[in-house]
Amino acid sequence: MHENARARDGVREVSIIGGGTAGWMTAAALARLIAPLGVKVRLIESDAIGTVGVGEATLPHIRFFNERLGIDEAEFMAATQATIKLGIEFRGWGREGDSYIHPFGDYGREAGGVAFHQLWRRLHAEGKAGRICDYSLPVVMAEQDRFAPPAADPRSVMSSFSYAYQMDATLYARFLRAFAEGLGVERVEGRIVDAALVPDTDHVDHVILEDGRRIGGDLFVDCSGFRGLLIEGALKAGYEDWSDVLPCDRAVAVPCDSAGPPSPYTRATARKAGWQWRIPLQHRLGNGYVYCSDHIGDQEAADDLLSCLDAAPQAEPRFLRFRTGRRRRQWVGNTVALGLSAGFLEPLESTSIYLIQAGITTLVELFPEGPVDPLDAAEFDRVMALEYERVRDFLVLHYFATERDDSPFWDRVRTMAIPDSLSHKMELFRRRGSVVQYKDGLFLEPSWLAVYLGQRVVPEGHDPLADRMPLDKAERYLAELRSQIRRTVDALPRHEDFLKRHCPAAAA
Repeated sequence: MHENARARDGVREVSIIGGGTAGWMTAAALARLIAPLGVKVRLIESDAIGTVGVGEATLPHIRFFNERLGIDEAEFMAATQATIKLGIEFRGWGREGDSYIHPFGDYGREAGGVAFHQLWRRLHAEGKAGRICDYSLPVVMAEQDRFAPPAADPRSVMSSFSYAYQMDATLYARFLRAFAEGLGVERVEGRIVDAALVPDTDHVDHVILEDGRRIGGDLFVDCSGFRGLLIEGALKAGYEDWSDVLPCDRAVAVPCDSAGPPSPYTRATARKAGWQWRIPLQHRLGNGYVYCSDHIGDQEAADDLLSCLDAAPQAEPRFLRFRTGRRRRQWVGNTVALGLSAGFLEPLESTSIYLIQAGITTLVELFPEGPVDPLDAAEFDRVMALEYERVRDFLVLHYFATERDDSPFWDRVRTMAIPDSLSHKMELFRRRGSVVQYKDGLFLEPSWLAVYLGQRVVPEGHDPLADRMPLDKAERYLAELRSQIRRTVDALPRHEDFLKRHCPAAAA
């Protein structure tokens, strides 16, 4: 057929290509939010094709995604062996021996119209303030392995943080599959071998399965992983390669036995050719080494990882190859790419699932009311390009803001040319301690402060407005904040006890 007749009257059928976390998150969201409008949702996947499934740490946004879908937190956490995540601990990134936590929460409170970090910087320069981490409730909670949910009262110090989850992403996809199928999503088992376009257009008419079946749709969502079956294979969207500033291109992952109560934070430890992740779940530890193949071989990377495990491995090491970057276009014709089909940024700040979620949210907001509109596609591409680029800059900061010179890899990233957008941010902070704020984008001021200060990017001075408060009053103010946080954390239950009470998972 020379015209996509289905699309003339609007989108009535959505076909999701691929399962895994991206596919089933998309299916669940569309089933809850779009299907009630009279749209049929189906997902095509093959049990014979594995999923990547190595990213198991999330950002706080996942809580709101689950809540919007009506998912019960305790049920979800038990089903996915989840633990609480208050932030990420970075070891050895600025210098060997350094350690800091990037928290999901604020540092202190604004005083007299002055940002807290400016007041802290004034006192710290005189040796009167201690660590900025001491003024972050989620950092102190993480260090003491304690947790209770945030308070709704903005006057309470317990309102100054958020939290995410450390979970088994494969179990999350399984959980969402049951949820989505319960809402009427049709799952089609089969391997896709080809796609047919509407002649002389960039619209997909149908996909062809290995057994000859043809499955159509008005809108296709490509969740087929790195290969980008539709977005690249059929539509040639192109790829913007960012390996010049994010040179890691391999990962090796292996789970191991738990080695004590799970900590409420993820750990990223700098290694000679990259970094190692450690993610505590209720039933095991997730471990992996993200590395640059120019500086270490696969076997050496696996050996290094195995030598650093907390306990006995539960499986053989699994290798993954990738190329950091994003599709030049993520919505082409009637096809939208989500997850690994759209791009890949290494899991240094647990952004993979967030980027899936951001894509789903944007798709829902722009979901066609009539035929697929190129203006919607252009706006989707604009929004997602910003999301990817601002995450990229934040990840590059971790590598570039280092004083390490103990290996060729760290020499390389310490001296590489970085995006102008990041250079501007760093220069502004070095000069006056200002954090660039954007309307759009993921990471807010506390996140940038955590990495800047944690990796020794120190401002030359502070905001002159911070000098308006008398020094003795400023000292008392910081001392009381520090004491209040300590008292609050001391009264909280242990993270392990919270899990046992709130969402105990069955033994694996």
